[in-house]
Amino acid sequence: MSYQLDSYFGGSKSETTGSIGAIAAAPERKSAGDLPPEADLVYARAAASEVLRRGEKDASLPWENPQTGARGTVTPIASAYEQGGRTCRDFLASYVVGPAQAWLQGEACKQKEGWQVRSLKPWKKS
Repeated sequence: MSYQLDSYFGGSKSETTGSIGAIAAAPERKSAGDLPPEADLVYARAAASEVLRRGEKDASLPWENPQTGARGTVTPIASAYEQGGRTCRDFLASYVVGPAQAWLQGEACKQKEGWQVRSLKPWKKS
């Protein structure tokens, strides 16, 4: 089951698309250092904000962009920490479109209106 973003985009909108057409429509990344398209990152950021808001231990939250067929999971990592007077937390997000898979690392900090993603970049293995 994927996280539905109706509340973030003003209601539910249903479209019927074929999986082959959806995958073919997804833009290709230029290199491993590039971020996925912004249209997909909107969904990943929303899932990151939601999973951090829940505050559950060992939680992950799936996300999916029905327009491109891209999908993934967001998982908070490590413990929360203070930065600039705000509570922040790091997370990993998977990004899968067609046969391609990548990982992103991010940081989100708690704001009045909820958790906001402050950075998101390709994950580099150490």
